[in-house]
Amino acid sequence: MVKFKRVFLIVMDSVGIGEAPDAERFDDKGADTLGHIAERMDGLNMPNMGKLGLSNIRKIKGIEKAEHPMAYYTKMQEASNGKDTMTGHWEIMGLNIQKPFRTFPDGFPAELIEELEKRTGRKVIGNKPASGTVILDELGEEHMKTGALIVYTSADSVLQIAAHEDIVPLEELYHICEIARELTLDEKYMVGRVIARPFVGKPGAFERTANRHDYALKPFGRTVMNELKDSGFDVIALGKISDIYDGEGVTEAIRTADNGDGITKISETMDKDFHGISFLNLVDFDAKYGHRRDPQGYGEALEYFDNRLPEILNKLKRDDLLIITADHGNDPIHHGTDHTREYVPLIVYHTGIKEGKELPLRRTFADIGATIADNFSIQSPEHGVSFLKDIEN
Repeated sequence: MVKFKRVFLIVMDSVGIGEAPDAERFDDKGADTLGHIAERMDGLNMPNMGKLGLSNIRKIKGIEKAEHPMAYYTKMQEASNGKDTMTGHWEIMGLNIQKPFRTFPDGFPAELIEELEKRTGRKVIGNKPASGTVILDELGEEHMKTGALIVYTSADSVLQIAAHEDIVPLEELYHICEIARELTLDEKYMVGRVIARPFVGKPGAFERTANRHDYALKPFGRTVMNELKDSGFDVIALGKISDIYDGEGVTEAIRTADNGDGITKISETMDKDFHGISFLNLVDFDAKYGHRRDPQGYGEALEYFDNRLPEILNKLKRDDLLIITADHGNDPIHHGTDHTREYVPLIVYHTGIKEGKELPLRRTFADIGATIADNFSIQSPEHGVSFLKDIEN
């Protein structure tokens, strides 16, 4: 069996490829992130992903179906009970989450907000679901005048705290978020992530900075990343990966400013001599375009990713494996601003492939974790089936 020294795993955050069989249970019937974006764009210009086999999974307008695909391809169905970032990523690394994280469509309970105010010495304003940019326009000036914290949530299980860097220094904001994380560890809240959302600028021209920091719950079990690290392999976490797993199983964490920086950072890790995985999340698809229901911006971001993909493909060595996938959907044409329950694409490429082909439908994202575990001969996760033997050529 072929074994790879390095595995490069890229999660295109929220790039779903059509409604999952249980989409209706999540109020997501008809969701189709890639399909609807392609229709709105009158075709997506993604020739490199096309050559790998993206349109062979299912036809995407504007992307030619590859007659001789370069990669193995299929789609994956989420087995866990959820459609959020943490659930999707944790499942990728071998877990199955059946108790969903709690969301707060009416804001957070009064007793939680009161305790946060008491512990931090700052008042709270907002406390409702909101777009991260809209709420700055609404409450940013009041925050600057009073020093009150802007607390908001979304359709995800998140408690977000926004503060101007000139009003609340970063270290104080991070400490406040640590307090919020401690308060929300209680099972009655079950908040997936607390997120620091620093911003700068003046009223009417506020801008969020790259100093975001996520405080996530620890995974509910050991992941493939834990097994890799404990076995002496490298686990290089790029972007928000380390935050998603609360640092569990990470040997090196590298922050990224945006999708472009993320692609640059993973390209730089390809110049390193390491043995293990380099794991990247490209968050802009989700945060900047999916939640804001911006299909045009989403489509342009997809085309930008495709345009830079050769930088990665051209650096792959004979004993490297590239896996491209997603963690859920976020259809910008769908109602609301929530994630969407969808299949996600799976593209698997290495330079030894003579001609790619379709892999069987994956019934859980954990098949990726099982494959990585199989490749490095470490403890396999409880969930997932390795496809390592299926990608030899």
